[in-house]
Amino acid sequence: MRKRSVTVRAARWSALHPGRAIIGWLVFVVLCLGGGIAAGMNSATTEDFRVGEAGRAEALATEGGVQLRPTEQILIRAESGPLDAGAADAAVKDITARMKSLPEVASVAAPVRSADGRVLRVPVELNGSEQEDQESVPPLRAQTEEAAKAHPGLVIEETGDASVSKGVDDQRDKDLQFSEAITLPVTLITLAVVFGSVVMVGVPLLLAVTSIMATMGLAMLASHLLPDTGVGMSMILLIGMAVGVDYTLFYLKREREERARAGGRLTSEALVEAAAATAGRAIVVSGIAVIVSTTALFLARDVIFDSLATGTILVVAVAVVSSVTVLPALLVKLGRRAERRAAGRLARGKQVRRAYGDGEKKPGRAWNALLAPARKRPALTLCLSVLVMLGLALPALDMNLKNPARDSFSREIEAMKGYDRLLEAFPEQRVRHLVVVRADASQAAGVREALRDLDRRAKADPLFSHPSGAPLLRASKDRRTTTLELNAPHATYSKKAEDSLDHLRHDHLPATVGKLPGVETAVTGEVPRGTDYVEHQNQKLPLVLGFLLLMTFAMTVFAFRSVVLGLLGVVLNLLSAASALGLLVLVFQGQWAQELLSFVSLGGISSRVPLFLFVILFGLSMDYQVFVVSRIREAALNGVPTRQAVIEGIGSSAKVVTSAAIVMVTVFASFVMLHILEMKQMGFVLAAAVLLDAFVIRVMILPAALLLLGRATWWPSRAIRRAEKSAAERHGAHGAREAAEAREAPEAADRRPLSGHWAEPRTARRG
Repeated sequence: MRKRSVTVRAARWSALHPGRAIIGWLVFVVLCLGGGIAAGMNSATTEDFRVGEAGRAEALATEGGVQLRPTEQILIRAESGPLDAGAADAAVKDITARMKSLPEVASVAAPVRSADGRVLRVPVELNGSEQEDQESVPPLRAQTEEAAKAHPGLVIEETGDASVSKGVDDQRDKDLQFSEAITLPVTLITLAVVFGSVVMVGVPLLLAVTSIMATMGLAMLASHLLPDTGVGMSMILLIGMAVGVDYTLFYLKREREERARAGGRLTSEALVEAAAATAGRAIVVSGIAVIVSTTALFLARDVIFDSLATGTILVVAVAVVSSVTVLPALLVKLGRRAERRAAGRLARGKQVRRAYGDGEKKPGRAWNALLAPARKRPALTLCLSVLVMLGLALPALDMNLKNPARDSFSREIEAMKGYDRLLEAFPEQRVRHLVVVRADASQAAGVREALRDLDRRAKADPLFSHPSGAPLLRASKDRRTTTLELNAPHATYSKKAEDSLDHLRHDHLPATVGKLPGVETAVTGEVPRGTDYVEHQNQKLPLVLGFLLLMTFAMTVFAFRSVVLGLLGVVLNLLSAASALGLLVLVFQGQWAQELLSFVSLGGISSRVPLFLFVILFGLSMDYQVFVVSRIREAALNGVPTRQAVIEGIGSSAKVVTSAAIVMVTVFASFVMLHILEMKQMGFVLAAAVLLDAFVIRVMILPAALLLLGRATWWPSRAIRRAEKSAAERHGAHGAREAAEAREAPEAADRRPLSGHWAEPRTARRG
């Protein structure tokens, strides 16, 4: 007798000691959350975000104390008509005095009048870095509101980088609450349809919510090793609800099947152990696959992806642990309760209902209709399905990667409304390029003259703003670092903004400062950061994708001992990811869906989305791959011919795969309703990918391919061939039919749920 796996041993202990397991899980959740709250969140700093030339420029400027600082703009205008000069001057003096009294303020510049004279702006430079500026917003906003009350004849408002950043974060929090309000009811309805029991509906949600709570605490602790960027918690909620419910769903479904087939002849403990040997192991393998795939994000060497990867890995690991430890305990508790009720009804002479349904494995009419094309005409189904998927993927060839910038944020944010009014009056404020020059102090005069020449060239370039006055030059105290600020009147994500940077870096800089010997130059700002970030992602994408392909292949081969299935898994994942990206480009890169989905098109796709899609999809698709193929392999190892095993395996997993996909799609699709464009795109592409994976890949392409491959599916493993041969020898010509009948009516004492690679030996059962 082979040694039982850790999964089965953990489930058995939990089933035998359900009270201890449940209390232990609750203590674990409380300790994780309490420890995280005590440690606090360690947020990423400005230095953590530096990438490429822009990052180098920021480091040089910061070292010299001449870096771009967050600046708030106080706008003063009349409610209607021209601006009264006297009233405006009084307001400027009042605002200047108020702002200078705040410790958060570094300096207040002289007011600047718009070209039409209707608006004044007062630049207020903040202390601290651009990543820490949100804490400064409330005191400034309070003083701005007080100034507005003191000057009722004027409209006084505040906008700027800090105000917009705080508005975006506040909106993200509201959006997540809205997403939860949508996700939970739909999940409840889906689970109620699957299980037909209010009690059983609560189990997946309870485990998912407690897993998310525990992970949030662990993420706070982990942030002291890998700083949090503000997106980690969103990812924990997004992935945690999806995989938490899915893993529990897989386990519950198998336990119900075992219970229904046992017909009351096995105890709840034995049923949980049987489920652990099949669905439990599938959950562990699937969870490991997600975790291994997600580690590819660390190869991107990016603080945001580090944060996303950390949150995803932690929540998947916690969800797996909950599924194989506390879930068996809950099932035993519920099972014992059902057994006591059944015994009571029998004692009163009443009829006993089957607990939790009949566990029927056969697909319904809808699934029979969906599976019919692959079963009857696999070659035609495969060709047509692949052509459809490739057709959906075609738009991805024109994908234009962009870094989402301030101009793309929702106009429901109050600071963005002020930002629009600022740009309407001062269009040159759209884009700021900061040229940073590092040289020996003895070259300071030559550097300043070269930068003045650069300023003149930029003013003659139609891509730049043409303000009058002296160049915006700043020098460090040691005279080694000098900066020049240049402006451009274009949207931050526009082609013209990128062209202005290109002209600056490759034309104007080499012709001026670049001619000086021993001088180091670099350009930063919002547009340079975005451009360098996209280039950085493009450089890392082949490495990450190569790692993903290798890991997907290796995990599939490990799980099923089949090179053919490994290659097929890689191809199918690439196909579903490419098709989802094609749909993403079709919807978000153009402008036709802007009103429908409430977003401002960048004319491209957020640079983080494709990489994120590949990593998460490759991991999550293993849920379906492991669950579906393990059922097929289980049947094949019991001597069923491969063709019949494919039909049985996919049919038996049809309902739970559909339910899992609905839950995942609901969670992901709820993010499409959020205001942040990048989250919209992530939610849309993941929802599309899961839909395609569940209803095209797993229903059309996978079964058709497996039916065509036949026994070659399992190459080079010989386990299936030996199982078929053994079944034929035992049962002769009618062996297959007798084996099927035996599986439909197993003996309680020695029935095994499966055999082979996924099998676990059945131990002596209690009761």
